[in-house]
Amino acid sequence: MSYSEPGVRALLDADWQRLMVAMGKPSRNRKWTDAFSPRFAHIVLIRWAYAFHRTGWHRLGKLTSLLNFGLFGMEIPSSLKIGPGLIIPHTNGIILGAAKIGANVTIYQQVTLGAKMADWDYDLAQRPVVEDGATIAAGAKVLGPVVLGSNCVVGANAVVVSDVSPGEVVGGVPARVLSSGK
Repeated sequence: MSYSEPGVRALLDADWQRLMVAMGKPSRNRKWTDAFSPRFAHIVLIRWAYAFHRTGWHRLGKLTSLLNFGLFGMEIPSSLKIGPGLIIPHTNGIILGAAKIGANVTIYQQVTLGAKMADWDYDLAQRPVVEDGATIAAGAKVLGPVVLGSNCVVGANAVVVSDVSPGEVVGGVPARVLSSGK
């Protein structure tokens, strides 16, 4: 049995439903006009950029990512695989140069996920992996081939250079465990 990734519509529906819950609003089906919401338009561009990339339309994917950069100040490669349920409440200054981002992740403004040194080839082995349910607070920097475990929280302005276990809360420069997930 082969696994197929969810399509753009399914991903956007999951993202929209999670956003409604996070904003404390009643759940409702996503409408096409929701693509113009300031809390959702950037997610639409992220999803379409990846869909174009995945289907072989690499240049169109890059162009869509560039549009996201120009409109919202977010630098995200079109090749970045991100699970359903993504929430990015404030877009300014976000750089998501991760290897992979899981489902139900929340990322705040001014977050950087990337390699420790300039990596022009985008080597996934030098990039962070964000597992399901992680929350990355404003200004956090996650650098190098680290894993942010499921349901962990990275505090505001933390600099993460080593793995974070599932459920842990980390903060500081460099980040240290503030609360264990056990």
